[in-house]
Amino acid sequence: MTTDARSDARIEAEVTLPAGGRSPGWGALAIVMVGTFITVLDYFITNVAVPTIQVDLRANHAQSQLVIIGYGVAFTSAMITGGRLGDLYGRRRMFSLGMLGFTIASGLCAVAQSPEALIAFRVLQGAAAALMVPQVLGIIGVVYTGAARARAFVVYGLVIGLAGVFGQVIGGVLISVDVAGLDWRTIFLINLPVGVVALALTPRLIPESRGEEGGRLDLVGALLSTAALVAIVYSLVQGQEEGWPLWSWLLLAASVPLGALFVAQQRSRTRRDLSPLINMGLFRSRSFSVGLVGMLTYFLAMGSFFFLLALYLQQGRGLSPAEAGLVFLTLGAGYFGSSLLSTKLAARLGPGLYAAGPLTLAVGYVLSGLTASWIGTDGHILWIVPPLIIAGIGMGMTTGPLTGAVLAGADPQYAAAASGVTNTVQEGAVAIGVALVGAVFFPALDAGAPADYPHAFDMGLIPLVAFCLAASVIVRFMQPRAKQ
Repeated sequence: MTTDARSDARIEAEVTLPAGGRSPGWGALAIVMVGTFITVLDYFITNVAVPTIQVDLRANHAQSQLVIIGYGVAFTSAMITGGRLGDLYGRRRMFSLGMLGFTIASGLCAVAQSPEALIAFRVLQGAAAALMVPQVLGIIGVVYTGAARARAFVVYGLVIGLAGVFGQVIGGVLISVDVAGLDWRTIFLINLPVGVVALALTPRLIPESRGEEGGRLDLVGALLSTAALVAIVYSLVQGQEEGWPLWSWLLLAASVPLGALFVAQQRSRTRRDLSPLINMGLFRSRSFSVGLVGMLTYFLAMGSFFFLLALYLQQGRGLSPAEAGLVFLTLGAGYFGSSLLSTKLAARLGPGLYAAGPLTLAVGYVLSGLTASWIGTDGHILWIVPPLIIAGIGMGMTTGPLTGAVLAGADPQYAAAASGVTNTVQEGAVAIGVALVGAVFFPALDAGAPADYPHAFDMGLIPLVAFCLAASVIVRFMQPRAKQ
C-alpha cells in the first residue's frame, strides 16, 4: 500500500458520517465555505463602515480603529489554539461552537450602544472566528481525497479572495441603501440568518473527525502562543496607527522571548509525548515548513493590497464606497477566472504554478502603479482595470493551490492544528502587511492632498512587489508531493 493510500485509509477510519449515514458529498464543503466567507468578509466589511460608526457612536479615532483591530488581533492570535481544540474534541463540534459564537457576537455588535461595547463584541466575534476557521481546512483535509481535495482547496482560495473583494462592495451597498434606517448595523445583522441556517445544516452535512493521539489541551502553550501573536500583531497594527510610540516597540520586542519560549515548550512536550499545542513533527515536512514561509511572504503582498487600493480609490480619487467596490469587482473578476482554471493550470505547470502566481501578481502591481502615476487625479479610473485584472489572476493562481500544497505535507491526524498554523500565517501576514504598507504609504502623502495619493500608492506597492518576488523564489524549494 502506498503512503497516500495509508493516509487516506487512516482518514476514513477517523471520520464519522453525518446524521443519516450519508456520504458528505459537496454539502460539507458548502457549509464550511459559508463559515470561511463570513469570517473573512467581516475582516474587510467594517472598513467602509468606520466613518458612520464613528459619527453614530461618537467614537474617537482610536476607538474606531480598535473596532477593526480588535477583531483582527483576536482572530489571528487564537487560531492555533482553535485548531488544536478541533483535533482533540472534534472538528465539526468546534466548527459549530465557533459558528454559534460568531452569530451571537454579530447580533451583539449590531445592537451595541457605545464604542467600548462594540469593541468588546468585535473581540468576541474574532475569538469565535478563530475557533471556527481552523476547522475548515481540517475538515477539507480529512473528508476529501485525491482530485476532490484539490478542487476543494481551489474553492477555498476562491472564497477567500471573493470575500475580501465583496467585503468592500457589500459594505458600501448596505450602508448606501440604509435598510430600515439601521445604517452600519446591517453589516452585522446579515450574519444572523446565515449563521442560523449553517448551524441547522452542519450536523446533517459535515462528518465528525478528530486527531488520533487524544490528550488534553496544552493550556500553557495556548497562553504563550496567544501572548506572542498578540504582541506581534497589535504592536505592528496599532503602533503604526499611533505613529510608533515607545510601547509599540517594547511590545514587539517582547514577542521574541515569548515566541522562543513557546517553541522550546512545544519541543519539550513533543519529545515527552505530552500532547503539545503544535506537534513539532509537522515541520519535518519540507513542503509544509518551506510552504509556510512562502505563504507568509505571499499574504504579506496579497491582503495588504486591498487596504492600499481602498485608500487610493476613496481618499485619493474621491470614489464612494459603492463606486470603489465596483472597481474592486474587476480585481475579483481576474481572481474568479484564474481560480476556476487553476486545476487545469496545475496540470500543465505542475509545481511551477506556485511560483508563476506571485510573479503574475507582481506584474499586476507594477502595471497598477505605473497606471496610477500616468492617470494622476484627472485621468479616467477605468485605465487601472486591466492591471487589476492581471493582479487578480495572480491571486487566483496562488491562494487555493498554494494552501492545498502546504497542507498536503501535514500529517492528516494533525489536520486542524496544521490548518490553525496555516490560517494564523495567512491572517497574521495580512495584518502585518497592512502595518508595513502603512509605514511606507502615509509618510509619502506629505500634505495628504488628493494629488499626493498616486505617488503614495506607487511607494506602497514597492514592498508588495518585493514580497511577491520573494514568495516566487521560496515556493520553488517546497518539493511538493507527487500528484495523486
